[in-house]
Amino acid sequence: QVQLVESGGGLVQPGGSLRLSCAASGNIFSIYAWGWYRQAPGKQREKVAAIISNFRTEYGDFVKDRFTISREANEGAKTTMSLAMDSLAFEDTGVYYCSAGLDPRPTSYWGQGTQVVVAS
Repeated sequence: QVQLVESGGGLVQPGGSLRLSCAASGNIFSIYAWGWYRQAPGKQREKVAAIISNFRTEYGDFVKDRFTISREANEGAKTTMSLAMDSLAFEDTGVYYCSAGLDPRPTSYWGQGTQVVVAS
């Protein structure tokens, strides 16, 4: 089992920045892919970014070089994954979820989510 806890969400103005963090613990050595997903009101959950096999990164088309996913080196059975978000827009509003997976799709484990609101 892997436990994921997000933090760092909040209210930001358009054009602003936020950095989300995800504290991971447990059997992190089994994890092949880490990711961030988001769900806007009334919409389906979508993938924002992912780190595959510790080096390959993937981003949703809507990211357009605005976001950066990263993960720190393991400290025992713990690690921290981050999502740095710049040039935030209204449509980036939603609940952001940290995720981890045993295969290239990081969907085996989920955090509880952190709310991001972009508003002027």
